[in-house]
This record gives sequence, structure tokens and C-alpha cells, in this order.
Amino acid sequence: MQGVNAMKKLISIFIALLLLFTVAGCEKKSDVIEIGIIQIIEHAALDAAREGFIDALKDNGYEEGKNIKIDYQNAQGDTNNLSTISDRFVSNKVDMVLAIATPSAQAIAGKTTTIPILATAVTDFVTAKLVESDEKPGGNVSGTSDMNPIEEQLDLMVQLVPDVQTVGVIYNSSEDNSVLQARIVKEIVEGRGLKYVEVTVSNTNEVQQAVQSIVDKCDALYLPTDNTIASAMPTVYSVTVEAKVPTICGEANMVVNGGLATLGINYYNLGYQTGLMAIDVLKNGKQPKDMPIQKPREFDFTINGAVAAEIGLEIPEELQKYVINENNE
Repeated sequence: MQGVNAMKKLISIFIALLLLFTVAGCEKKSDVIEIGIIQIIEHAALDAAREGFIDALKDNGYEEGKNIKIDYQNAQGDTNNLSTISDRFVSNKVDMVLAIATPSAQAIAGKTTTIPILATAVTDFVTAKLVESDEKPGGNVSGTSDMNPIEEQLDLMVQLVPDVQTVGVIYNSSEDNSVLQARIVKEIVEGRGLKYVEVTVSNTNEVQQAVQSIVDKCDALYLPTDNTIASAMPTVYSVTVEAKVPTICGEANMVVNGGLATLGINYYNLGYQTGLMAIDVLKNGKQPKDMPIQKPREFDFTINGAVAAEIGLEIPEELQKYVINENNE
């Protein structure tokens, strides 16, 4: 009988310890902020935005492995994966989501109206139906826009290619941000009395044929901040260099990877800016509905000297200081 009582006592002690550790584990978990990061595809610009966001958190006391847990998920360019990842974040009840690029933001915003969502690399939050207005988002989404200085980028095109008569554009027609940029380019180009031509793709496998189909129809190409095109820049480079067609890009990483030039956004800085918005949510209790959409604070010239040499284009003296020499082969 004593043996039975002793066994019961041991079991009681074991259960008590188990409950104690469970409670302690729950308390520890509650001290750790879980942030889900959803990214449509990996390419240099979006990766830089993610790195900037994480660095902003770290610089303000929120560090992976200490007081935050980051669940980074890459959709590999597949919208079905975006839906699955979004479901995962909602099911796991993450404390915040960073959505990188328009399709990512649209996917997670369609799954929750309660989890705070900060998005970056989104060209137009209103057009993407993510917010009521840039000034007053009104829901659980806010963030930073990567809208380009398109008119100034086209000025750069004319400065580099003075004889341009026809401007070509390639973009993914399923990316709302790209559709918007193409429409703006068309309005500006035709408003200047130039001819506009375009070709669209739905995935990276179509990029080579698309570029080949348009290089003979234009004097220069404009490439928006399109995730499909950005991830296929080596392909764009190989075709355009052979055809000796200059490419003006939406952002600097596309130039580094084979484009000719841009006056564009620093995506690391944009991500860092988004990270500072996250600090306002985490530390100061702000809510996305009351946080206006922020715009890029500065733009930088980047000119690929190696590409210019390959297509036989001379860089004007006043732009020489912006030349980088990247070997894209």
C-alpha cells in the first residue's frame, strides 16, 4: 500500500512539474514576438528590402533568437504558394507580417483583418486594393511604396539615347504594380510624341522569347520594377546586349544584373524604412490603419559601364560619376 501511495505521490509531482514547465514555456513564448515574412520571389531588390527590415529591427532592440522569431517564407513566384504561406501565418497567429511585393501583400491581406501587416516594394497600395487611401489606410495594412520616378527615368533614357523614337516595355501583366507603371510610361512616352510598344509575360520562362520579339521594334527598353523581369535579368541582358538595345530599369539591382541604367530606389533603405514603421507598431502601439503609406526618401543614379561598352554607347561626361563596371557574364 505504501508503494502505491509513493507511486501516486511521484506521479503527482511529475504532473505538477510538467504543468510548471508548460506554463513557463508559454510565458517564455509570450515574450517572443513572431514575425512572418512573405516574399513572392527571391531577387536582389526584394532580398535587400528584407535585409533592411531585419536590420532596422535589430538596430532598435529586436533581434532574431533573442526577443523575436522570424518565419521567412519564399513563394518562388507561385501565387498558390502565397495562399498556403498566408494560411500558415494566420494559423500560427503570428504577431506581425512583413509582405514583400504587391502579390505577397494581396495574399496575406485577403486572409486576415486583425494581424498587423506592413508591406514594402508595393508600387501603389490603393490600386492594389490594400488600403482606403495612402493618407489613411483604414485597415490592418500599411507600409512603404516603391513607386519609381518614371518621368525622370525616361529623361535619363533620352539623355543616354538622344535619337530614341520608339520605347519598348516588358512586364508581367498579372502584377498590378507593373500594369500601373506600364500605363504611366505609355502616357509619358506618347505625350512626348514618341512611339510606345509593349510585350507581356506571365512567368520567367516566357521572358527570353518576349525580349527577342521586341528588341527589333524599339530603340530602347524600359523595364519596370517587375518581379518576374527582375528575376530574369541575366536572360534580358543576353538578348539586349546582342541586339545592342539599351535598357533603362526601374531599380539599381536590375542594372547590376545586366541593365544599362536607372535613377532608382535603394531597396535596402526602403526595407529599413519599413522596419522603422514596425518599431512604431511594436514599441509605440501604433496601428497600420493610422499609419500613412511612406514613399522613398531618395533616388540614386546607377549606370552599368560594362553594358554601355558592350552595346557601343558612350556615357555623357556629366553622368560618368555614376558608372559602375559590372561583368554580367
